[in-house]
Amino acid sequence: MGSTSSRGGNEGLGRRELMKRAGALGLLAVPALGTLSACASGGGDDSKVAKGKKSAKNPLGVNDSAGFEFVIFDGGYGTEYGKDAVATFKKAHPGAKVDFSSTQKIQSQLQPRFNGGNPPDLIDNQGAEQMDMGVLASRKQLADLTPLLDAPSFDDPSKKVRDTLRPGVVEMGQFEGKACYVLNYAYTVYGVWYSQTNLDRFDAQYPETWDDMLALCAKAKKKGVAGWTYAGKYPYYIPFSLYGFIGKIGGRKVLDSIDNLEPNAWKDPAVKAAFDAYYELQRKGYILHGTPGLTHIESQTAWTEGKALFIPNGSWVENEAAKTTPKNFQMKVGAPSSLDSSDKMPFGTLWASGSEAYIVPSKAKNTAAGMEQLRIMLSEAASKNFTTKVKSLTSFNGGTEGVELTSGLKSCLAALDKAGEANILNPRLQDWYGDLEKQKIGVGVLGEMLAGRMTPDEAVRKCQAAADETAKDDSIQHYKHTK
Repeated sequence: MGSTSSRGGNEGLGRRELMKRAGALGLLAVPALGTLSACASGGGDDSKVAKGKKSAKNPLGVNDSAGFEFVIFDGGYGTEYGKDAVATFKKAHPGAKVDFSSTQKIQSQLQPRFNGGNPPDLIDNQGAEQMDMGVLASRKQLADLTPLLDAPSFDDPSKKVRDTLRPGVVEMGQFEGKACYVLNYAYTVYGVWYSQTNLDRFDAQYPETWDDMLALCAKAKKKGVAGWTYAGKYPYYIPFSLYGFIGKIGGRKVLDSIDNLEPNAWKDPAVKAAFDAYYELQRKGYILHGTPGLTHIESQTAWTEGKALFIPNGSWVENEAAKTTPKNFQMKVGAPSSLDSSDKMPFGTLWASGSEAYIVPSKAKNTAAGMEQLRIMLSEAASKNFTTKVKSLTSFNGGTEGVELTSGLKSCLAALDKAGEANILNPRLQDWYGDLEKQKIGVGVLGEMLAGRMTPDEAVRKCQAAADETAKDDSIQHYKHTK
């Protein structure tokens, strides 16, 4: 919840920048937002743009003669898809003036404007300086997107926008009750990524059991190939496969309990079992030597070069690693392997959810235009454009018909189909408690464990202690699953 120049134009910056440099920048988000919340009601021009006349073609009442500001994150997905969507907006509202800009420093550039009460009308809130959405929602600084969700879809007036979205997208934007404050535009499939071409060299298919995973890693090690690598400098990539593994072993309720900061949630046997399994990769030397010192780009490059068979990642990786990926790589995603027959969920269970968080600030002058731009982006044409250009799905439930799908995209669709809605997991810890998930658990625990500097028992205790500390902190807004 990295990039190459194929998307972001800057090597080493991008799509998952929201988690990339937290060691250096991530800690800025929470205290800075504390300042933001204290100053949000002060100063600035709070005047709102007058609403336009609502009609079948203008259901949100956009004022065609008013200005509209859109700031997009220039990262893993680049900015071209946003420019294209703006062009469509201008056709639909020819009198509107659109101020479109991009940045990689969302917090640095936009926090002062939140403080002053004059934020942009639509923000792609991503990157290492991503503003904490849980904090923003709790401070009433985000507009409720229900008018957008209940508006007629851009393509079919008989369908509401909410009815065109993939499973879990609306729920992921909810922080308090039924109000939806965030629209995650991309739809990401998380899991264990691999190259079928590389597995073919070992006469292997993706391991559906952990015993088979270990056996394949042992076979690869004898040939000088590592089983796994990961973003060692940014170990909050590890959960992209680990959380799904935990959920598969213990069931959805284990992840929900962790999200809810419940006492002893991390002490569930499923967590320890998953930690033990991953620790065994390290203990048996199945992780690429030097991985703890690698960035996300470096680990992905080692993987595409065939130095390791598996990497925990999300579906942005296909576009992000495009520069170093061989043409015959056959990139695919695997759901977490089955630990044993006692797993609560079937093989194929995986984490898939919305990503690339778009927000409309409550103090924006032209909230109607911000929501209308999102309505346009959630059209079939815009979705197809995004998928074609950046090799990723959108939250629009469709948009792949007639699109030439890459190997990774085909794999994502097949994985989603196999899982079905019943076996798609959506942990929320990274949305609700960013510092806890990225710094205290990702860096402070999982990175240490897979580097061999912490045992699984110690890791469980430290995760629980960090969660308990967050649960007891009254300065932090706490959220819970309602189902």
